[in-house]
Amino acid sequence: MADYIKEIRALVGHKPILLNAAGGAVFNDQGQILIQQRTDNRTWSLPGGFMEYGETFRETVLREYKEDSGLEVKIDHLIGVFDQGFTVYPNGDECQVISALFAVTPIGGKRITEEQFETVGTDYFDEDNLPPLLNQQTADMIHAAFADWRKHHKQEKASD
Repeated sequence: MADYIKEIRALVGHKPILLNAAGGAVFNDQGQILIQQRTDNRTWSLPGGFMEYGETFRETVLREYKEDSGLEVKIDHLIGVFDQGFTVYPNGDECQVISALFAVTPIGGKRITEEQFETVGTDYFDEDNLPPLLNQQTADMIHAAFADWRKHHKQEKASD
């Protein structure tokens, strides 16, 4: 994918472009969400990333979640699609990211806790105690994930 974006950037420079991405939301037993600290600007975001040409949103979240968090996940359901992700990267590239967010469940792997290629580390956070986030879309996605978790957690408790 990096080559695909580099090829586009060679043609358009820093002009704004549309990109598609997918991310996932994992919660622990305390109702905290797992987020990743990024190496590029040290802000935090949900594990996920850009689609590769020919990929689906579902394939993207499975691949990117493993790369960014170290965890292998299965998809539970779609939380929503978010289309207001305006980002300016440190090199001046601008994009609007259209992101699909999925509720996912870990099925293997080991959570990244030390700096690797795109991730400084991962940690769990409460909704009212979030670190500095990548952008407004990231915040919107995290709040939607918490609302989705509360809805499904409430339904699970009611069925017990």
